[in-house]
Amino acid sequence: MEPEQDLINRCINNDPVAQELLYRRYASKMFGVCMRYAANKMEAEDILQEGFIKIFTNLSKYRGEGSFEGWIRRTMVNTAINHYYKNIKFLQDIDIDEVDIVNFFDQDAISNLSEAELLKLIQELPEGYRMVFNLYVIEGYSHKEIAEQLGITENTSKSQLSRARAALQNKIRKLYNINFYEQSA
Repeated sequence: MEPEQDLINRCINNDPVAQELLYRRYASKMFGVCMRYAANKMEAEDILQEGFIKIFTNLSKYRGEGSFEGWIRRTMVNTAINHYYKNIKFLQDIDIDEVDIVNFFDQDAISNLSEAELLKLIQELPEGYRMVFNLYVIEGYSHKEIAEQLGITENTSKSQLSRARAALQNKIRKLYNINFYEQSA
């Protein structure tokens, strides 16, 4: 396998063989990232292609700080966010105090879920919920960072995360016929 920096330099010089190698090296892993943000496979493929166009266009801006894969991943996440903005119909601003508290459920249900089942459930979430859920739970952004990136309030980010979790819990409950337990204080 060719050293990463050599491959990057060849891609910067528009070497199509190097570009294909870079694409093949990272496409499947980045497709998984795109699938979490997309509603379906076709949308994920669009995000992936758009993301790689940005990567090849901006490759000379990579400064070698941090991992190259992390830089590619951030580019894909930002591309997914931009895709979300292009397709957004409206964004509901909801105060966190208006969100119902969700009860906890049997944790064994989570271990019964396959990765494919969980991905499908996440993809079924409404766009706003899916974006906030992925950015907070998977990518590790804070509510403040999410609010800044999506142009919403922190409370909206918190409420959309809460609603995403509630929706996922309801889907899991229905999928596995699980009873909810009352939360004890």
